[in-house]
Amino acid sequence: MKLYYSPGACSLAVHIALLETGLPFEAVKVEGRGQKTAGSEEYAKVTPKNYVPALRLDGGEVLTEGTAILPYVGDLKPDSDLAPAHGTLARYRLHEWLGYINSEVHKNFSPFFTPGVTDEQKAATRANLGKRFDFLTQSLEGREHLLGGGFTVADAYLFTVLGWCRYGGLDLAQWPTLQAYHQRIAHRPSVQAAMRAEGLIG
Repeated sequence: MKLYYSPGACSLAVHIALLETGLPFEAVKVEGRGQKTAGSEEYAKVTPKNYVPALRLDGGEVLTEGTAILPYVGDLKPDSDLAPAHGTLARYRLHEWLGYINSEVHKNFSPFFTPGVTDEQKAATRANLGKRFDFLTQSLEGREHLLGGGFTVADAYLFTVLGWCRYGGLDLAQWPTLQAYHQRIAHRPSVQAAMRAEGLIG
């Protein structure tokens, strides 16, 4: 397998998940806002969507969209418990969380990365994210992970997007439960290894 990523982007979640499985894969950095890979490969030929993540499977097919790739990776190693078994309520809870993180948290960070956004728009974005963080805080009270059991791909995704708070001037200290969760996930060996591989930590 080959993971196409940009350092610290949402592809970090997939990078973490792949390391959790222990399966072999190659990580390929995408540079120049999705134009070329570190090996000068035209990224548009990998996926015309031109954004990360993309996962080239061993058979040559390319899978895109983190909400599709993350459960796929979890299913590659069922005994890792990264994704609950098909047909269980827990499996649908996983998709519920992936959908929420994608549409309500991930997408709400977009204005901080969009040129020309006004200070007023950024303030409104921070307020919107604050409401989502309130909900996440309530959901995490009394539990270590989003699904209430062990670490899953949903935790890898939430950890990744919470890492973008520094770009939006958001201090997770306002949500102590969420801050503790983020710090706890940050200490996982797979998270440390993925961040080190992407040059995010020394």
